[in-house]
Amino acid sequence: MRELRLVGLDADGKHIICQSGDPAEQCKLPVDDQLRAAVRGERVPPEQPQLDIVVTNMLSPREIQAKIRAGASVEQVAAASGSDISRIRRFAHPVLLERARAAELATAAHPVLADGPAVLTLLETVSAALVTRGLEPGKLSWDAWRNEDSRWTVQLAWKAGRSDNIAHFNFVPGAHGGTVTAIDDAAGELIDPNFERPLRPLAQVARLEFDVEAPRACGEPAKPAEVDKPQEQHPAHTRRGKPVIPAWEDVLLGVRSGGQR
Repeated sequence: MRELRLVGLDADGKHIICQSGDPAEQCKLPVDDQLRAAVRGERVPPEQPQLDIVVTNMLSPREIQAKIRAGASVEQVAAASGSDISRIRRFAHPVLLERARAAELATAAHPVLADGPAVLTLLETVSAALVTRGLEPGKLSWDAWRNEDSRWTVQLAWKAGRSDNIAHFNFVPGAHGGTVTAIDDAAGELIDPNFERPLRPLAQVARLEFDVEAPRACGEPAKPAEVDKPQEQHPAHTRRGKPVIPAWEDVLLGVRSGGQR
């Protein structure tokens, strides 16, 4: 280990200049807290490396499931908490199954109308309403989530043309499938037994009838126009060959038995 000799401070006063036995070889030492502590004889702790620490809002499994049960998606929870999506999906899976089961049970519940629960189920009622309005009931999307009051909200989504439509119901499990009540106008229209108000009003297309002449075969002449047939003349004799006796009015007016004057 070579020994250095103190020369002095540099121009800015932030470094100490030292040199070894060779005056041409000089060294520069920064004046920092470690150097000051060493000069005072204090023990200097080793310098800690700088770490880039990202603090995330780490959710517990119970918190993740509570948010999913309340209607949030896996992607929404992962983005809000900064957690890895695979971790969120692992704890959310059983709750997503619970939501899907609640939505399935709601389709078998009975809509509550003005005079009480309907005989048809929610799925039967919705399907009939869409068919009556000329829409396709085969592509319905159901979802459900639990509210803060522990009641289930059921969402129905469907497409009509290029528009996306949703309706919401309150689902109360119970005997005979439970009941559902409409939350918004779209849900109320779907379970309306009168079907008076269409979900997507469509103008009726007028039906026009045309007299189209049947096509003729190649080389077939056109049909001649019909000519008024002459009035049928009265026969001069009956089928048995007996002459027809004119009435007395015909005799007075000069009408012959053959119908000619």
